[in-house]
This record gives sequence, structure tokens and C-alpha cells, in this order.
Amino acid sequence: MTKKLFYFLCCFFMLNTHAMALELKIGVLAPEGTNWANNMREMANKIKQETNGAVTLRIYFGGAQGDEPDVLRKIRIGQLQGGVFTGKTLGDINGDVRVLEIPFTFEGDRAKGWNAVEALSGQLNQGFTERGFVNLGFFELGMVYFVSQKENPNLRSLQGLKIWQWEGDQLVSTMIDTMGLVSVPLPLPDVLSSLSTGIIEAAYGPPLGILSLQWNTRVNYLVDFPIAYSVGAMLVDQRSWRRISEENREKILNISNEYMAKINKANIQDNQDALTAMKSSGVKFLSFPEGDIEHGHTYRQKMIEKLRGKLFSKEIYQALNSHLEAKSE
Repeated sequence: MTKKLFYFLCCFFMLNTHAMALELKIGVLAPEGTNWANNMREMANKIKQETNGAVTLRIYFGGAQGDEPDVLRKIRIGQLQGGVFTGKTLGDINGDVRVLEIPFTFEGDRAKGWNAVEALSGQLNQGFTERGFVNLGFFELGMVYFVSQKENPNLRSLQGLKIWQWEGDQLVSTMIDTMGLVSVPLPLPDVLSSLSTGIIEAAYGPPLGILSLQWNTRVNYLVDFPIAYSVGAMLVDQRSWRRISEENREKILNISNEYMAKINKANIQDNQDALTAMKSSGVKFLSFPEGDIEHGHTYRQKMIEKLRGKLFSKEIYQALNSHLEAKSE
């Protein structure tokens, strides 16, 4: 073989290898510098290393690709290949996920919520597959707390308060309607400015989210009883996933499982630290009367009756119910 031919073949091989490399562009709301973002960067580096550069992840942090609905739209038109999604947008893809976020289900017990995620993950992942996505892993956002600019000593005091509702969130709109409250639908990025200008007076979210989005700087009170449990997932478009070799898919799933566990562990601690930070900064923690908490279960049943068979399937609700009943025995 002549030197010229050898050089040509080497160049061809290198170009061909580069052409076969796949870059997955992922949109994420989590800001830079958080444990979440740091773990995702490490995960991306390990995927590149373990697949010998055949698959790389380019992660856009801090909402650089827009709100979650924007990321989903960009995936569907091929501008992005994946995203990290939470409740409302996950529900837009696969409504069955929202069964985990029905208010007053886990009574403030995050471990109970995560056990349910693990128990239902097979059915939920099948639902994502049927809708054109691959789930690289669930993660827990944590328990959801209610925060307000006004003191709310009981459920009745919430009436008339202007409460943020994630625009288009069927679960929250049903909760607001069932409890007879007032909602102001807004995109997630507009919450901070709307708290500042008085467009809304209250919002809700996991402590880590409240702190990282700086809502804690615009509220005075936190109701020290979680109203719900919140989960997220990292989804990749199946059109891109099918372009990855079976061997590399297995590697990516193994690496994702490893780092989702790290993210979950960090989120648990970060949520605890966020509650401590809010209390230290002067946010007052309120306790609802026990009777109000019990009344929450009545609201929960009414919400289920409105949403079962619409937002989430009867089958996934039955699976959740069976799991909760088995755990209570």
C-alpha cells in the first residue's frame, strides 16, 4: 500500500467516524453551579468517554432554550433531541406521570413518594415509549410547599389569594377549582417578576426550586406541610435514540442510572438545606390545623374523580392505589 493511499484511507476513516458521531442537545431549566448541573456535566463527560465519542451530550442549562414547553416544541421539530422535564410538561407527554403528583397523596413522606415512582416506573416508561420518547431516568424534585406574601394560618385563608398556576397545568387548575381558590396562569419564568409586581401573591414548589429561582426573596411565609410530591425525568427523542448502537444505548442507560441516583441524593440534601436557608432568611413557617390536613384528603378524592380517565388513566391510578394499599398493610 502506498503512503498516499494509506493517508487517504486514514482520513476517510476519521471523517466517517466523525460523521457517525451523534450529538444530543438537551434543554434544562436547572441553573449552572447547582449540584444538579454539576452531576449532569459529569454524566455527559462519562457518556462521551464510555462511547469513545460516538455519543455526546450538549446540555443547555438555566432555561437557555426556553421554558419546558419551548424545549418540548424544539424536540418535536428536531432542534433539540432531549430535555429534563417536570410535572406539567411530563404530563403533556404522558399524563399518567401526574398520578404521582395528586395533592395530599403521600402526607409529606418523600420516601413514600419515591417508592411509588419505582413501583410504577415500568408502566410509565412504556407510556413514554408509546409517545416517542426514551426515559433516561426519573429523579425526585421533592415535596411541594406553598409559599405566600400573606399569612395563611388555615386552608380557608387561601381563598381570594392570587396563586400562580403553571400555564396549562390541568392538575393544578383542577386543585384550584376544587378548593375554590383563585389562580393566575403564567409561564414558570414569569413567577419571580409577577411576585415582585403583585400580579401573584403566592406560588408553590419544592424548596430547592423556590430557592434556586429566588422566589424566597419575594415571599414571607411557607406552609410547613407539603401539599404534593414532584418528580422529573430526562427524556430523549426516539428518532435520535434509534441512531445509537445497541451497545452504546446500554452504556448510556447504565451511566444515566448511576448519575440519576447521585442527582436524587443531592436533591434530598439540597431540599433540606433550602428549607433551613429560607427559615434563616426570615421566611416564617406556618402550620395548618390538623382538621385542615384531614380535609385535604376530601379534596384529593374530588380531584381524582375529575382527572381519572382524563389526565391520567384508570389503569395507572389503580396501580398506584394497589401499591399504597400494599405498603399500608
